[in-house]
Amino acid sequence: MKKIIISIFILAITVTGCTELDINRDPDLLDPNKAPLSAQLPAGISGLIGGEGASLAIIGGMWSQYWTQSNAANQYKSIDNYSIGTSDYNVVWNGIYDALADIRNVKRRALAEGNWKYYLIATTLEVQGSQVLTDIYGDIPYTEANSSTILTPKFNTGTEVYDLMINDLNLALSKDLNASKGDIPGKDDFIFAGNMTNWTKLANTLKLRIYMRQTKSSRKAMAEAAITQMLSSGVAFLDVDAGMTQFIDAPDQSNPLFEYNNRKLNVATNLRMSTTLASLFDAKADPRKAKYYGAGNPLNQGDLNNPAGAGTFAVVTLKATTPAYLMTKEESLLLQAEALERNSQSGKAKYDAAVLANFTRYGLDGTAFVAAGGGYVYPSAGTFEQKLEAIITQKWIASFPGNGFEAFFETNRTGYPKTSAVYQDNAGYIPGQIVYSKSGVTGGLFPKRMAYPLSERNANTNAPALVPITTKIWWN
Repeated sequence: MKKIIISIFILAITVTGCTELDINRDPDLLDPNKAPLSAQLPAGISGLIGGEGASLAIIGGMWSQYWTQSNAANQYKSIDNYSIGTSDYNVVWNGIYDALADIRNVKRRALAEGNWKYYLIATTLEVQGSQVLTDIYGDIPYTEANSSTILTPKFNTGTEVYDLMINDLNLALSKDLNASKGDIPGKDDFIFAGNMTNWTKLANTLKLRIYMRQTKSSRKAMAEAAITQMLSSGVAFLDVDAGMTQFIDAPDQSNPLFEYNNRKLNVATNLRMSTTLASLFDAKADPRKAKYYGAGNPLNQGDLNNPAGAGTFAVVTLKATTPAYLMTKEESLLLQAEALERNSQSGKAKYDAAVLANFTRYGLDGTAFVAAGGGYVYPSAGTFEQKLEAIITQKWIASFPGNGFEAFFETNRTGYPKTSAVYQDNAGYIPGQIVYSKSGVTGGLFPKRMAYPLSERNANTNAPALVPITTKIWWN
């Protein structure tokens, strides 16, 4: 995984023409106190994209049931049957924290220098990476993380991390970008190329995501009050994609999910179309199915021994040049749609815009699907829960392929897509409902988190006691 992260970093430096770095050197070997901010930021961004976009994308896509393990192999069997443990996928934790080390150093330097532009960028990236970590692991190091003097950082509780992230975003957003000193971000910013308006919008939308995730918890009243305040204050939310687009179809220079699955592991046929998402596409006659998957039949989730159906099971379509996103335009619009509904306002316009944007992403026209009588028409006259189900279902669909972990979090938060009462070989199965994997080993309980990696447990005496991966995260 480390190689993938560094390779993506080298690629990005090459294609953007940034020349501050020797691209043949590991960015971790740079002097963190002397290297320009413009030299350290790319390492942090590409490391975060690589850390989230490879192994975590595989896990998120499996648990969101975009795909299932091929019945003819077993590369990802431990994910599909929920037996993933402490010695599996340590690269998720290590990769993201490695990236956060670069990002936090940029933040520290930028604060000391009064460079509020780099400070906002670094803070936003720090929060994004930390939010993903805490939502999939629970308690994590935050206040003492990535310190050169603290080798065994304490773990902050999930609620502490959420409060700290909001405080950090508020502080960064309060700075006067016009008074920023020193270097100006540009080509070294692989996300927005120095567009600080977009960074401000992303920071605002991350705040909205953090508050939204607490709306089913004991903090619901606080979260909804904060959402109301954000809407009434008129802050701007993300209206473009936030991600890396610099990938090319060459070894070590591809989208991290493609690079990890198709090139490094050489298992391009191991991820097969899951009946879960495919059945919804079929029921709605949704043309996105042909964009997400190749030709063939769907495979029931976790059906490794005696799969139903005849012929070839379709392979998931992954491409080397697909961008990797921290957040998409569609997710932002759907967050806003839910926020509006929670404030007794219509989310239809934002919902429709999100559905159309995702169809457009694949060169398709979704107009008929959101029009009267369409398969995804917004239930304007329905209950709040009916509207929430429509919103989260579209977020689930739109998070394919690389952001399935966010769809997984949202399913845990809201219960949508619903869980099926029967397996997919039953005539009563309802298209698009989540099923317990046929090969599952957790007694009918779905995973809710990942186990702390063995690498952290061996190195840090402050690591919490292990709990089953079926144990809910605090906001769930």
